[in-house]
Amino acid sequence: MRVPTPRVPSEPVPAARPPLLVVHPGAELYGADRVLLESATALASRFTVTVAVPGPGPLVGELQARGVRVQTCPMPVLRNAALRPRGAVRLLADAVRGTPPALRLLRRHGAAGVYVNTLTLPSWPLLARLAGRRSVCHVHEAEQSAPRLLRLGMALCPALADRVVANSRFTLEVLAEVAPRLRRRSTVVRNAVRGPADPQPARAELTGPLRLLYLGRLSPRKGPQVAVATLQELRDRGVDARLTLVGSVFAGYEWFEAELRGTVADAGLGDRVEFAGFTADVWPHLAAADVVLVPSVGEESFG
Repeated sequence: MRVPTPRVPSEPVPAARPPLLVVHPGAELYGADRVLLESATALASRFTVTVAVPGPGPLVGELQARGVRVQTCPMPVLRNAALRPRGAVRLLADAVRGTPPALRLLRRHGAAGVYVNTLTLPSWPLLARLAGRRSVCHVHEAEQSAPRLLRLGMALCPALADRVVANSRFTLEVLAEVAPRLRRRSTVVRNAVRGPADPQPARAELTGPLRLLYLGRLSPRKGPQVAVATLQELRDRGVDARLTLVGSVFAGYEWFEAELRGTVADAGLGDRVEFAGFTADVWPHLAAADVVLVPSVGEESFG
């Protein structure tokens, strides 16, 4: 008598993860860039994520190292320069040039929707609607003192999105001042960025120079000039201190770094200030600092 061979159940085939498109206005590794990195990594556990950025930069390598697909796509980015005639023309040109590839990306990689990081990308929620895709706009900006025309323009992106995520209550309140109806479809989700693998305690005693740290973009709004003035004041009061500036300028603001270096030289602080430039790993600088300065001269969302 022949005994039938028992059938071994086949392994279940995992369901394909739905494709999700993530768009971001740059490829650096500052605040919103780092949040995008963590968001894309988390979303990749449930979706097949494709991140679209306008060009190369360190963010691309970080995303690829985490197994996230990255594609470049020309896109209009809303900035202060758009208030000037030349900037408005360039914004319009970027919108026209970026529309066909954006629609292709939406149709190919956005079946589950599109996640728009920052409100400087107003074309994407509109194109998502045209392509029949739902969109979420993640707002990091709180430009309360910006010209009203610019604030209205910046509210366009979340206004066109199906849902809005704000990184703090303050960010949402600033947005709602010019677009109050957005409150009903907005959610506050505070930023989450991975900390250092091995946190270091602060110095037990402040022996030697006081170590000041400025960490961020070198821009007039972020206030590194205030950090330099603080160091000068400390020196004049007889406090031995040093300042490290970690960060770089945005393209087009090279004049500000030159001006800042000139201020340092004119004040005789050349031996007390270090321009460390951009670095992706900020934790060693934070571990070495005694005082971290956040001297912004404008509003901060503090998400």
